Amino acid sequence: MKWLQFFTPVASINWEEANQLVADHPDGDVLFLDVRQPQEYAAGHLPGAKLLPLGDLENRLGELAREKPIVIY
Repeated sequence: MKWLQFFTPVASINWEEANQLVADHPDGDVLFLDVRQPQEYAAGHLPGAKLLPLGDLENRLGELAREKPIVIY
């Protein structure tokens, strides 16, 4: 799958670290990408997170800012 190559290398972080990233980067210099379904996103998401369901990811890679670090959840 092409989209897997786009996101390598990767590192894992926990929710506490993700929340700290949100607090440390309020100006949007980190992209928080929510790959869940719309109803899951609507139930709660990180502030400023972009919804892009996993099933749509390969066809919508062009929407992502490649110059920013991306946190995917």
